[in-house]
Amino acid sequence: MESKTRGIVLRTVKINDSKLIVDFLSREEGRLSAVWKITTSRTSKVRRQYFQPMTILNVNLERSPRQHMSRIKEAQIAIPYSSISLDGKKMAITFFLAEFMNYATRSMHTDALLYDFVEQSLTWLDASNKGIANFHLMFMVRMSLFLGFQPDMSTYEEGALFDLREGVFCTTAPLHSDFLNAEDAKKMQILMRMSPSNLHLFPLSRNERNRIIDITLMYYRLHIPQFGEMKTLEVLREL
Repeated sequence: MESKTRGIVLRTVKINDSKLIVDFLSREEGRLSAVWKITTSRTSKVRRQYFQPMTILNVNLERSPRQHMSRIKEAQIAIPYSSISLDGKKMAITFFLAEFMNYATRSMHTDALLYDFVEQSLTWLDASNKGIANFHLMFMVRMSLFLGFQPDMSTYEEGALFDLREGVFCTTAPLHSDFLNAEDAKKMQILMRMSPSNLHLFPLSRNERNRIIDITLMYYRLHIPQFGEMKTLEVLREL
């Protein structure tokens, strides 16, 4: 049986010299993994480049009742990037976000709105020439809306703390240690004000961005216990 889907590549794992496992976030089926058989033909060598992290593909999948995993019969680039593959900063951001999404969406079922958010965010990043230094910060916190634990901004007031477990701001410390002090809580509030149209208006320093990354990852790990350690984080810290 064959099926077609739109998918964003999250990672690839080499099984042997002839096969790769490709993990996707797909619009029609949520998270899925499929096998790509590598051949020595010139055409297939080109196609192997399609499976770089965050590439947006149209994929033909072939399923068999006797096989545990689908096979990629054909893949085509759905939205070609014009700048991401040529810009070191944008590449570092997309590689980081691919690893971030691989952990954050492991148990995701079909969610077309989440998929559309990711695809639209990537096309914006590719087309943008300003304000991209904060892009990954905005992306991570906005993605929490689709996962069900977006911070509740209606509870914010100046000097408030932020309860990481409940996702709310509070005036007194909760009865646990998973909360942000007023200084870090304000960073969360700043983060929630970001959008593609105003990213360039937040001139954060490298240290401020790195602190916000740490806060956001802490938040995700509390809400997604299986969230792993980010191997691409150190590269991003240098931007």
